[in-house]
Amino acid sequence: MHFISEDLENYVAHHSQDEPELLAKLNRETYQKILQPRMLSGHFQGRVLSMLSKIINPKHILEIGTYTGYATICLAEGLAKDGTIDTIDINEELADFQKKYFDASTWKDQIFQHIGDAMAVIPNLNKKFDLVFIDADKENYINYFHLIVPMMNKGGIILSDNVLWSGKVIEELDPKDTSTRILLEYNALLKNDPRVETVLLPIRDGLTVSRVI
Repeated sequence: MHFISEDLENYVAHHSQDEPELLAKLNRETYQKILQPRMLSGHFQGRVLSMLSKIINPKHILEIGTYTGYATICLAEGLAKDGTIDTIDINEELADFQKKYFDASTWKDQIFQHIGDAMAVIPNLNKKFDLVFIDADKENYINYFHLIVPMMNKGGIILSDNVLWSGKVIEELDPKDTSTRILLEYNALLKNDPRVETVLLPIRDGLTVSRVI
């Protein structure tokens, strides 16, 4: 679903920072070889993630949902010199694809891949995070949020992707549509939870920025 016209989307991308060469290559190969390439963050959203990370200059980043690693590298662009990014994905078949691009990046020694259930992996990371990007398994968004808030530094930022869910959040809810129901509950939680202050941005499929108070 396009929330603005494709022509305007193209104009926005054209007047934002160019996509780095490594990410352009990753983008192309994802579309050529990997199922569901629409899951890729892509040029414009990738530049948004990069810019936010550079503004925050985080020491520790957590990403839930690696996919092919595009957003991982975008987020890594803002890492502090001695910073780390832990990225988690349940699909082990993508690990080699991800690693190829991580190893080709400037941040190869700062990116740590984890394969498995994020709910099981996160408690063992033993870090305080400055930036978290939630982009996997929509039905667990609420569980992820409650798990990571206590692991955030004060002033830390939680980014949540796909919170507009192709516009389904404003349509009549199908009782069988668990993902949309959970996202509706999640969006309300971010608005009302006293531990964070939140703004929902209509970028791509919806990106929420929540600051831990």
